[in-house]
Amino acid sequence: MFCHSTRDKNRRAGCAQAVLEGLAPDGGLYVPEKIPQVDAKAWVNLPFLPLAAQVISSVLPEISPMEELVDKAYTGKFSGPEVTPTVQAGPFTVLELFHGPTGAFKDVALCMLPQLLTAAKSQNGMEEDILILTATSGDTGKAALEGFRDVPGVKICVFYPQGGVSPVQEAQMVTQEGRNVFVFGVKGNFDDAQSGVKHIFAAAGKMPGVRLSTANSMNLGRLAPQITYYFKAYGDLLKRGEIAWGQKVNFSVPTGNFGDILAGYMAKEMGLPVGRLICASNENNVLTDFLTTGVYDRRRPLRKTISPSMDILVSSNLERLLYFVSGDTALVKGLMSKLTRDGHYTLPEALLRAIQTQFWGGWCGDGRGKAAIRRVYQDYGYLCDPHTAAGWAVAEEYRAATGDEAPMVVLSTASAYKFPEAVLSALGEDCPENGFAAMARLHERTGVPVPQSLLGLERKPRLHTRVIPKEEMLSCVLGL
Repeated sequence: MFCHSTRDKNRRAGCAQAVLEGLAPDGGLYVPEKIPQVDAKAWVNLPFLPLAAQVISSVLPEISPMEELVDKAYTGKFSGPEVTPTVQAGPFTVLELFHGPTGAFKDVALCMLPQLLTAAKSQNGMEEDILILTATSGDTGKAALEGFRDVPGVKICVFYPQGGVSPVQEAQMVTQEGRNVFVFGVKGNFDDAQSGVKHIFAAAGKMPGVRLSTANSMNLGRLAPQITYYFKAYGDLLKRGEIAWGQKVNFSVPTGNFGDILAGYMAKEMGLPVGRLICASNENNVLTDFLTTGVYDRRRPLRKTISPSMDILVSSNLERLLYFVSGDTALVKGLMSKLTRDGHYTLPEALLRAIQTQFWGGWCGDGRGKAAIRRVYQDYGYLCDPHTAAGWAVAEEYRAATGDEAPMVVLSTASAYKFPEAVLSALGEDCPENGFAAMARLHERTGVPVPQSLLGLERKPRLHTRVIPKEEMLSCVLGL
């Protein structure tokens, strides 16, 4: 299967090459020439590993042997064979995506991406080293560092906004071991870091002998594995007798960069009976405004919130949705150019209506998020992190606004222990200043187990301590 850029159908590459490159040469994102149609009814009955092999192979058919790659990616790295279990919590089903090595949903994709990348490298006969560049708003960084740690022929460099991630998230990154890993704090916000990475890609000619790629969801190899857990969640509801085959299920997705929810859209286009995809934002509600009005406007201050992984104003994967719905690369290129030049763009009315039939947007501020954490724990005994709480609150808002009572799955994207200060505060508890003391207090308060990957984190040495201006990102990479 060939892929092409969202900005030019003539910018084509095989799917293995698309994974290796990450971004298309013109700055667009690679998309499959056609989203595959699959036997979704049969697939939802599969266990996670064979399901993942089927899903990823359908999007990236050149890369093999997929069953072996999936086994290497997931076996022994998650808390159980389900990988992404679902649990019932009151009116909603919660899809738990935090049972991997770093306690966040990014593990599902970033345990798989190194396998895809190294297989694609071998199949293409590539001899150059690969340098993975990643900007992170919190969770991608650690998951990517862990996934690519000591992978032969690969280096990984992660940039995170200083002060823009939780203390636990920062500690996970700066204590990362590995001979091939590099971590830098950036004086700025996530959008600054992400723009800096794109600038480095544009300057790739200055790095002879090194092939750049990315672990962000801009890479199709990062996006494809995320489709799997939508099929898995639907199958869980089916096996428990909560739905019949063909009944539509809604999904509420906390999202900043739009990759996680786009995976749900792709699952739907592949044949899974998905109803509405509810896009849950925090106070950085650029996506809510976009889905409501058709105007994308990043000309606003980026607010620091208790859900930092959604503190984003430029949602890269939205570009893929614009292409999938319109099929018009010239339109997408024009909109992206206008966003870069002017900071905003407006969709054609017909395109907005087409998107609104499948997506619904809402946002949740910090106060409402804390209230949701407290209420869900008190009423249902379920402990949410702030991102999951946003997904829950917006799911409730959607039901109240539309009257749609279809089964609802809320994606839980991180362990509550990655944000213990916010969760303790939501539960009405005094919060220690030290984040690790807060983790201990939260465990005492709730009895919910602390993920193994977070135990002892405070005692690890900080190996990556450099903080740089955003203007120095390129020179840092050139010096690796």
